[in-house]
Amino acid sequence: MPKYAYLQGEFMPLDDAKISVMTHAFLYGTAVFEGIRAYWSDEDSELYIFRAKEHYERLANSCKIMRMDPKHTVEELVELTRVLLEKNGGKKNAYIRPMVYKCNPQVGVKLAGLDDDFLLFATDMGDYLDISKGLHCKVSSWRHVSDNSIPMRCKCSGAYANAALIKTDALDDGYDEAIVLTDDGHVSEGSAENIFIVRGGKLITPPETDDLLPGITRDTVMVLADKILNIPVEIRRIDRTELYVAEEAFFCGTGAQISPIASVDHRPIANGEVGPVAKRLQDVYFKAVRNQIKEFSNWCTPVYK
Repeated sequence: MPKYAYLQGEFMPLDDAKISVMTHAFLYGTAVFEGIRAYWSDEDSELYIFRAKEHYERLANSCKIMRMDPKHTVEELVELTRVLLEKNGGKKNAYIRPMVYKCNPQVGVKLAGLDDDFLLFATDMGDYLDISKGLHCKVSSWRHVSDNSIPMRCKCSGAYANAALIKTDALDDGYDEAIVLTDDGHVSEGSAENIFIVRGGKLITPPETDDLLPGITRDTVMVLADKILNIPVEIRRIDRTELYVAEEAFFCGTGAQISPIASVDHRPIANGEVGPVAKRLQDVYFKAVRNQIKEFSNWCTPVYK
């Protein structure tokens, strides 16, 4: 079955969805985007888009920062996404990429006075990171972009050059992933994932003001920990050396899902294996995304029903 994209106000075959090489967003990174997952449930014979509303609310906020018009309301964007997946006809997990971008074929750095367009496509996606075992990580020598350079509460495509440098440096050095610090040396997040540690039985995660993306999965983890698992959550700054003495650590994100960390800078986290808190969170998370926790059914948008 052919796959479709939504571009310039219409659905079209994915292979026909093209932009000019002079497109402003391509030349200067002037685009904002989201990554959304949809999960297939064999039990319900249904494909569920996970937390679509929250993702599109964040996209709308990104547009405010970058002086863009998303062209649609949040509700319209959710429905466009449902229709796209229905047209694709898939019965397996999918990754969805919506983007608002400066679409003029124009040279010159600016935001004002340019036109915006909305595009949307979906593709098959497995695990972005290996979630079955712990990841080996390093603290990156690169620093995170800051709120006064490219604000991370705006999911701007241009900012991901920073993430590419961070991730590539880690892979070249033989690690699975990197942890990046703020300019003043506090833990921010992974190359493209939020981070949690466990100390004293508490889940601890850095505040949004430490230059991290306000993650939808990060919020999901905090809600599930509080409402389902009765694990206390603390939002505060994290020092680099706290990573070395943590009882557990893990990344989370739409792509990463719940990805345990086994070691940081050659120092094992606890026994270097997937910890009990991360395992419990993985279990409850994969129930939530497939609409198996009725308390959070509003997080799941069915595609076919």
